[in-house]
Amino acid sequence: MTTRKATAEAPALPLNQILAGDCIEVMNALPEGSVDLIFADPPYNLQLKGDLHRPDNSKVDAVDDHWDQFSSFSSYDRFTQGWLRAARRLLKPNGAIWVIGSYHNIFRVGAAMQDAGFWMLNDVVWRKSNPMPNFKGKRLTNAHETLIWASREESAKYTFNYEALKALNDGVQMRSDWVLPICTGHERLKDDNGDKAHPTQKPESLLHRILIASTNPGDVVLDPFFGTGTTGAVAKMLGRDFIGIEREEAYRKVAAERIERTRKFDASGLEVTGSKRAEPRVPFGQVVERGMLRPGEELFSIGNRFKAKVRADGTLIGNDIKGSIHQVGAAYEGAPSCNGWTYWHFKRDGKMIPIDILRQQIRAEMEADQRQQH
Repeated sequence: MTTRKATAEAPALPLNQILAGDCIEVMNALPEGSVDLIFADPPYNLQLKGDLHRPDNSKVDAVDDHWDQFSSFSSYDRFTQGWLRAARRLLKPNGAIWVIGSYHNIFRVGAAMQDAGFWMLNDVVWRKSNPMPNFKGKRLTNAHETLIWASREESAKYTFNYEALKALNDGVQMRSDWVLPICTGHERLKDDNGDKAHPTQKPESLLHRILIASTNPGDVVLDPFFGTGTTGAVAKMLGRDFIGIEREEAYRKVAAERIERTRKFDASGLEVTGSKRAEPRVPFGQVVERGMLRPGEELFSIGNRFKAKVRADGTLIGNDIKGSIHQVGAAYEGAPSCNGWTYWHFKRDGKMIPIDILRQQIRAEMEADQRQQH
Protein backbone atom coordinates (compact mmCIF):
# COMPACT_ATOMS: atom_id res chain seq x y z
CA MET A 1 0.00 0.00 0.00
CA THR A 2 1.39 3.37 -0.99
CA THR A 3 0.74 6.60 0.80
CA ARG A 4 0.54 9.98 -0.86
CA LYS A 5 2.01 13.09 0.55
CA ALA A 6 -0.55 15.75 1.24
CA THR A 7 -0.04 18.76 -1.01
CA ALA A 8 -0.53 22.23 0.33
CA GLU A 9 -3.50 23.98 -1.21
CA ALA A 10 -2.80 27.16 -3.11
CA PRO A 11 -3.82 30.20 -1.11
CA ALA A 12 -7.16 31.62 -2.10
CA LEU A 13 -7.18 34.88 -4.03
CA PRO A 14 -8.51 37.84 -2.02
CA LEU A 15 -11.14 38.65 -4.62
CA ASN A 16 -13.01 41.94 -4.48
CA GLN A 17 -10.84 43.24 -1.65
CA ILE A 18 -8.61 46.26 -1.19
CA LEU A 19 -5.25 45.17 0.22
CA ALA A 20 -3.16 47.58 2.28
CA GLY A 21 0.58 47.86 1.81
CA ASP A 22 3.42 48.30 -0.65
CA CYS A 23 2.29 47.01 -4.06
CA ILE A 24 5.46 44.99 -4.73
CA GLU A 25 5.36 43.21 -1.38
CA VAL A 26 1.63 42.50 -1.66
CA MET A 27 1.87 41.23 -5.23
CA ASN A 28 4.77 38.94 -4.33
CA ALA A 29 2.61 37.40 -1.61
CA LEU A 30 -0.21 36.50 -4.04
CA PRO A 31 -0.34 33.18 -5.97
CA GLU A 32 1.68 33.07 -9.18
CA GLY A 33 -0.24 33.00 -12.47
CA SER A 34 -3.58 33.88 -10.91
CA VAL A 35 -4.67 37.14 -12.58
CA ASP A 36 -6.19 37.70 -16.03
CA LEU A 37 -5.52 41.43 -16.42
CA ILE A 38 -3.59 44.16 -14.66
CA PHE A 39 -4.42 47.85 -14.97
CA ALA A 40 -1.66 50.03 -13.55
CA ASP A 41 -1.72 53.78 -12.98
CA PRO A 42 1.70 54.20 -11.33
CA PRO A 43 3.20 57.46 -10.02
CA TYR A 44 4.13 59.68 -12.96
CA ASN A 45 7.23 61.21 -11.32
CA LEU A 46 6.12 64.70 -12.42
CA GLN A 47 9.16 66.43 -10.87
CA LEU A 48 7.18 69.57 -10.04
CA LYS A 49 9.24 72.53 -8.85
CA GLY A 50 7.20 74.89 -6.68
CA ASP A 51 3.52 75.80 -6.78
CA LEU A 52 1.52 76.30 -9.95
CA HIS A 53 -0.89 79.24 -10.21
CA ARG A 54 -3.68 80.29 -12.58
CA PRO A 55 -3.72 83.73 -14.23
CA ASP A 56 -5.94 84.99 -11.37
CA ASN A 57 -3.18 83.85 -8.96
CA SER A 58 -5.28 81.02 -7.49
CA LYS A 59 -3.26 77.89 -6.74
CA VAL A 60 -3.69 74.80 -8.94
CA ASP A 61 -4.29 71.56 -7.06
CA ALA A 62 -1.36 69.81 -8.73
CA VAL A 63 0.16 66.39 -8.00
CA ASP A 64 2.70 67.15 -5.28
CA ASP A 65 1.98 64.16 -3.01
CA HIS A 66 4.84 62.22 -1.45
CA TRP A 67 3.99 59.07 -3.42
CA ASP A 68 4.90 60.86 -6.67
CA GLN A 69 8.33 62.01 -5.49
CA PHE A 70 11.51 60.12 -6.37
CA SER A 71 15.08 61.19 -5.73
CA SER A 72 16.30 60.45 -9.27
CA PHE A 73 15.41 58.78 -12.56
CA SER A 74 17.39 55.71 -11.52
CA SER A 75 15.35 55.48 -8.32
CA TYR A 76 12.13 55.66 -10.35
CA ASP A 77 13.46 53.02 -12.76
CA ARG A 78 14.24 50.61 -9.91
CA PHE A 79 10.73 51.08 -8.55
CA THR A 80 9.23 50.49 -12.01
CA GLN A 81 11.29 47.36 -12.62
CA GLY A 82 10.28 45.98 -9.22
CA TRP A 83 6.53 46.32 -9.63
CA LEU A 84 6.62 45.13 -13.26
CA ARG A 85 8.44 41.92 -12.24
CA ALA A 86 5.88 41.30 -9.53
CA ALA A 87 3.02 42.03 -11.95
CA ARG A 88 4.31 39.69 -14.66
CA ARG A 89 4.68 36.88 -12.12
CA LEU A 90 1.01 37.28 -11.18
CA LEU A 91 -0.37 37.16 -14.72
CA LYS A 92 -1.71 33.96 -16.20
CA PRO A 93 0.18 32.77 -19.33
CA ASN A 94 -2.44 34.42 -21.55
CA GLY A 95 -2.79 37.48 -19.34
CA ALA A 96 -2.23 41.10 -20.30
CA ILE A 97 -1.46 44.46 -18.74
CA TRP A 98 -2.43 48.09 -19.33
CA VAL A 99 -0.20 50.87 -18.00
CA ILE A 100 -1.09 54.55 -18.20
CA GLY A 101 1.30 57.47 -17.94
CA SER A 102 2.29 60.90 -19.22
CA TYR A 103 5.33 62.16 -21.11
CA HIS A 104 7.16 62.33 -17.77
CA ASN A 105 7.31 58.57 -17.30
CA ILE A 106 5.66 56.49 -20.03
CA PHE A 107 8.78 56.13 -22.17
CA ARG A 108 10.82 54.83 -19.24
CA VAL A 109 7.97 52.49 -18.27
CA GLY A 110 7.64 51.20 -21.85
CA ALA A 111 11.32 50.31 -22.04
CA ALA A 112 11.14 48.57 -18.66
CA MET A 113 8.13 46.55 -19.84
CA GLN A 114 10.02 45.27 -22.87
CA ASP A 115 13.07 44.49 -20.72
CA ALA A 116 10.81 42.51 -18.35
CA GLY A 117 9.51 40.31 -21.18
CA PHE A 118 6.11 41.86 -21.89
CA TRP A 119 5.00 41.90 -25.55
CA MET A 120 3.67 45.22 -26.81
CA LEU A 121 0.22 45.08 -28.44
CA ASN A 122 -0.76 48.75 -28.78
CA ASP A 123 -0.10 52.16 -27.40
CA VAL A 124 -3.30 54.15 -27.00
CA VAL A 125 -3.54 57.92 -26.83
CA TRP A 126 -6.24 59.05 -24.43
CA ARG A 127 -7.06 62.51 -25.79
CA LYS A 128 -8.81 64.51 -23.11
CA SER A 129 -11.81 66.41 -24.43
CA ASN A 130 -11.53 68.87 -21.51
CA PRO A 131 -7.84 69.13 -20.54
CA MET A 132 -6.40 71.52 -17.99
CA PRO A 133 -4.85 74.51 -19.80
CA ASN A 134 -1.16 75.34 -19.65
CA PHE A 135 -1.35 78.31 -17.30
CA LYS A 136 2.21 79.58 -17.80
CA GLY A 137 1.86 79.63 -21.59
CA LYS A 138 5.37 78.23 -22.05
CA ARG A 139 4.42 74.82 -23.46
CA LEU A 140 1.66 73.14 -25.42
CA THR A 141 -1.45 72.26 -23.46
CA ASN A 142 -0.88 68.72 -22.22
CA ALA A 143 -4.09 67.25 -23.63
CA HIS A 144 -3.38 63.54 -23.63
CA GLU A 145 -2.00 60.59 -21.71
CA THR A 146 -0.60 57.37 -23.16
CA LEU A 147 -1.62 53.82 -22.36
CA ILE A 148 0.47 50.77 -23.19
CA TRP A 149 -1.32 47.47 -23.72
CA ALA A 150 0.91 44.40 -23.61
CA SER A 151 0.54 40.65 -23.25
CA ARG A 152 2.54 38.67 -20.71
CA GLU A 153 4.62 37.21 -23.54
CA GLU A 154 4.73 37.11 -27.33
CA SER A 155 2.94 33.75 -27.61
CA ALA A 156 0.07 34.68 -25.25
CA LYS A 157 -3.47 34.14 -26.53
CA TYR A 158 -4.69 37.32 -24.87
CA THR A 159 -8.34 38.39 -24.75
CA PHE A 160 -9.39 40.98 -27.30
CA ASN A 161 -13.11 41.55 -27.80
CA TYR A 162 -12.75 43.15 -31.21
CA GLU A 163 -16.42 42.97 -32.19
CA ALA A 164 -17.52 44.42 -28.84
CA LEU A 165 -15.23 47.43 -29.26
CA LYS A 166 -16.47 47.88 -32.81
CA ALA A 167 -20.06 47.85 -31.54
CA LEU A 168 -19.10 50.35 -28.83
CA ASN A 169 -17.78 52.62 -31.59
CA ASP A 170 -20.97 52.70 -33.72
CA GLY A 171 -19.93 49.77 -35.90
CA VAL A 172 -16.57 51.28 -36.85
CA GLN A 173 -13.27 49.60 -35.98
CA MET A 174 -11.92 51.07 -32.74
CA ARG A 175 -8.81 53.22 -33.24
CA SER A 176 -5.89 53.75 -30.92
CA ASP A 177 -6.82 57.38 -30.14
CA TRP A 178 -9.62 57.65 -27.60
CA VAL A 179 -11.39 60.95 -27.00
CA LEU A 180 -12.81 60.85 -23.47
CA PRO A 181 -13.29 63.57 -20.83
CA ILE A 182 -11.25 63.75 -17.66
CA CYS A 183 -12.97 62.98 -14.38
CA THR A 184 -15.12 65.95 -13.35
CA GLY A 185 -18.53 66.81 -11.91
CA HIS A 186 -20.53 64.11 -10.16
CA GLU A 187 -17.89 61.47 -10.83
CA ARG A 188 -15.10 63.38 -9.07
CA LEU A 189 -14.85 62.05 -5.52
CA LYS A 190 -14.38 64.50 -2.64
CA ASP A 191 -12.94 64.03 0.83
CA ASP A 192 -14.55 65.16 4.10
CA ASN A 193 -13.28 68.70 3.48
CA GLY A 194 -14.86 68.92 0.04
CA ASP A 195 -11.47 68.72 -1.72
CA LYS A 196 -10.56 66.25 -4.48
CA ALA A 197 -10.07 62.86 -2.86
CA HIS A 198 -7.31 62.03 -5.37
CA PRO A 199 -5.49 64.36 -7.79
CA THR A 200 -5.39 61.90 -10.69
CA GLN A 201 -8.69 60.00 -10.45
CA LYS A 202 -9.33 58.25 -13.76
CA PRO A 203 -12.76 58.42 -15.44
CA GLU A 204 -14.96 55.33 -15.41
CA SER A 205 -15.38 55.61 -19.19
CA LEU A 206 -11.69 54.83 -19.67
CA LEU A 207 -11.80 51.69 -17.52
CA HIS A 208 -15.09 50.62 -19.08
CA ARG A 209 -13.48 50.59 -22.52
CA ILE A 210 -10.37 48.76 -21.30
CA LEU A 211 -12.30 46.04 -19.47
CA ILE A 212 -14.75 45.53 -22.32
CA ALA A 213 -11.81 45.26 -24.72
CA SER A 214 -9.59 42.85 -22.83
CA THR A 215 -11.57 40.88 -20.23
CA ASN A 216 -14.63 38.66 -19.94
CA PRO A 217 -17.15 38.36 -17.09
CA GLY A 218 -15.62 36.43 -14.21
CA ASP A 219 -12.03 37.44 -15.06
CA VAL A 220 -9.76 38.69 -12.28
CA VAL A 221 -8.47 42.25 -12.69
CA LEU A 222 -5.70 43.54 -10.43
CA ASP A 223 -4.86 47.21 -9.86
CA PRO A 224 -1.62 47.71 -7.89
CA PHE A 225 -2.15 51.49 -7.57
CA PHE A 226 -5.82 51.39 -6.63
CA GLY A 227 -6.30 55.00 -5.54
CA THR A 228 -9.99 55.79 -5.21
CA GLY A 229 -11.00 52.50 -6.82
CA THR A 230 -12.13 53.31 -10.37
CA THR A 231 -10.89 49.90 -11.56
CA GLY A 232 -12.76 48.12 -8.78
CA ALA A 233 -16.00 50.03 -9.33
CA VAL A 234 -16.07 49.39 -13.07
CA ALA A 235 -15.02 45.74 -12.61
CA LYS A 236 -17.90 45.22 -10.18
CA MET A 237 -20.40 46.84 -12.55
CA LEU A 238 -19.20 44.66 -15.44
CA GLY A 239 -19.20 41.37 -13.54
CA ARG A 240 -15.43 41.04 -13.22
CA ASP A 241 -13.59 40.28 -9.96
CA PHE A 242 -10.97 42.74 -8.78
CA ILE A 243 -8.03 42.94 -6.41
CA GLY A 244 -6.92 46.40 -5.36
CA ILE A 245 -3.64 47.32 -3.67
CA GLU A 246 -3.29 50.73 -2.03
CA ARG A 247 -0.90 51.88 0.69
CA GLU A 248 -2.64 55.19 1.50
CA GLU A 249 -5.37 54.73 4.12
CA ALA A 250 -7.35 57.79 2.99
CA TYR A 251 -7.63 56.44 -0.55
CA ARG A 252 -8.62 52.98 0.67
CA LYS A 253 -11.43 54.49 2.73
CA VAL A 254 -12.84 56.45 -0.20
CA ALA A 255 -12.48 53.48 -2.56
CA ALA A 256 -14.23 51.08 -0.18
CA GLU A 257 -17.18 53.43 0.27
CA ARG A 258 -17.40 53.98 -3.47
CA ILE A 259 -17.40 50.28 -4.34
CA GLU A 260 -19.95 49.55 -1.64
CA ARG A 261 -22.30 52.01 -3.39
CA THR A 262 -21.63 50.46 -6.83
CA ARG A 263 -24.18 48.02 -8.22
CA LYS A 264 -23.44 45.22 -10.66
CA PHE A 265 -25.22 45.42 -14.00
CA ASP A 266 -27.94 42.89 -14.80
CA ALA A 267 -26.46 39.61 -16.09
CA SER A 268 -28.05 40.00 -19.53
CA GLY A 269 -26.48 43.45 -19.82
CA LEU A 270 -22.98 42.04 -19.31
CA GLU A 271 -23.04 40.11 -22.57
CA VAL A 272 -21.06 41.73 -25.38
CA THR A 273 -20.72 41.08 -29.09
CA GLY A 274 -18.45 38.08 -29.47
CA SER A 275 -15.39 37.96 -31.69
CA LYS A 276 -15.69 35.77 -34.77
CA ARG A 277 -12.01 34.94 -34.35
CA ALA A 278 -12.75 33.38 -30.97
CA GLU A 279 -15.36 31.00 -32.39
CA PRO A 280 -14.21 27.40 -32.92
CA ARG A 281 -12.75 26.72 -36.37
CA VAL A 282 -14.83 24.39 -38.55
CA PRO A 283 -13.24 23.02 -41.75
CA PHE A 284 -15.64 22.69 -44.69
CA GLY A 285 -14.61 19.03 -44.85
CA GLN A 286 -16.54 18.42 -41.62
CA VAL A 287 -19.74 19.48 -43.37
CA VAL A 288 -19.10 16.80 -46.02
CA GLU A 289 -17.98 14.13 -43.53
CA ARG A 290 -21.15 14.56 -41.52
CA GLY A 291 -23.39 14.25 -44.57
CA MET A 292 -24.75 17.79 -44.32
CA LEU A 293 -23.66 18.16 -47.96
CA ARG A 294 -22.92 15.18 -50.22
CA PRO A 295 -20.07 14.73 -52.72
CA GLY A 296 -21.35 15.76 -56.14
CA GLU A 297 -23.88 18.24 -54.71
CA GLU A 298 -23.85 21.61 -56.41
CA LEU A 299 -23.17 24.92 -54.69
CA PHE A 300 -24.16 28.29 -56.14
CA SER A 301 -22.54 31.70 -55.78
CA ILE A 302 -24.29 34.85 -54.60
CA GLY A 303 -26.65 35.89 -57.39
CA ASN A 304 -26.49 32.37 -58.88
CA ARG A 305 -23.79 33.44 -61.36
CA PHE A 306 -21.42 30.52 -60.75
CA LYS A 307 -21.69 26.95 -59.55
CA ALA A 308 -19.31 24.26 -58.37
CA LYS A 309 -19.55 20.68 -57.17
CA VAL A 310 -18.59 19.39 -53.73
CA ARG A 311 -15.83 16.76 -53.70
CA ALA A 312 -15.36 14.01 -51.13
CA ASP A 313 -12.32 15.70 -49.58
CA GLY A 314 -14.13 18.96 -48.91
CA THR A 315 -12.82 20.81 -51.94
CA LEU A 316 -14.84 22.16 -54.88
CA ILE A 317 -14.52 21.76 -58.62
CA GLY A 318 -16.03 23.95 -61.30
CA ASN A 319 -14.99 25.12 -64.78
CA ASP A 320 -11.61 23.37 -64.43
CA ILE A 321 -11.00 25.21 -61.13
CA LYS A 322 -10.23 23.07 -58.10
CA GLY A 323 -9.59 24.14 -54.52
CA SER A 324 -11.13 25.15 -51.24
CA ILE A 325 -14.44 26.96 -50.95
CA HIS A 326 -12.43 30.16 -50.58
CA GLN A 327 -10.01 29.54 -53.49
CA VAL A 328 -12.70 28.62 -56.02
CA GLY A 329 -14.85 31.60 -55.04
CA ALA A 330 -11.88 33.96 -55.37
CA ALA A 331 -10.97 32.49 -58.78
CA TYR A 332 -14.50 32.98 -60.11
CA GLU A 333 -14.59 36.58 -58.89
CA GLY A 334 -11.03 37.38 -59.97
CA ALA A 335 -10.41 38.56 -56.43
CA PRO A 336 -7.36 38.08 -54.16
CA SER A 337 -9.54 36.42 -51.50
CA CYS A 338 -13.08 35.27 -50.81
CA ASN A 339 -15.01 34.13 -47.73
CA GLY A 340 -16.40 30.89 -49.12
CA TRP A 341 -18.73 30.40 -46.17
CA THR A 342 -20.81 33.43 -47.10
CA TYR A 343 -20.19 33.20 -50.88
CA TRP A 344 -21.53 29.70 -51.54
CA HIS A 345 -25.15 28.52 -51.18
CA PHE A 346 -26.94 25.19 -51.51
CA LYS A 347 -30.53 24.58 -52.58
CA ARG A 348 -33.21 23.05 -50.37
CA ASP A 349 -36.87 23.02 -51.38
CA GLY A 350 -36.13 25.59 -54.05
CA LYS A 351 -34.51 28.01 -51.61
CA MET A 352 -30.89 29.21 -51.63
CA ILE A 353 -29.27 28.72 -48.21
CA PRO A 354 -25.74 29.93 -47.30
CA ILE A 355 -23.41 27.09 -46.31
CA ASP A 356 -22.46 29.16 -43.26
CA ILE A 357 -25.72 27.94 -41.70
CA LEU A 358 -24.17 24.45 -41.60
CA ARG A 359 -21.02 25.77 -39.95
CA GLN A 360 -23.09 27.50 -37.27
CA GLN A 361 -24.95 24.24 -36.56
CA ILE A 362 -21.63 22.44 -35.96
CA ARG A 363 -20.37 25.27 -33.76
CA ALA A 364 -23.52 25.17 -31.64
CA GLU A 365 -23.02 21.44 -31.09
CA MET A 366 -19.35 21.98 -30.16
CA GLU A 367 -20.27 24.67 -27.63
CA ALA A 368 -22.98 22.45 -26.12
CA ASP A 369 -20.43 19.64 -25.72
CA GLN A 370 -18.00 22.02 -23.99
CA ARG A 371 -20.69 23.14 -21.54
CA GLN A 372 -21.46 19.52 -20.64
CA GLN A 373 -17.76 18.81 -20.01
CA HIS A 374 -17.55 21.74 -17.61
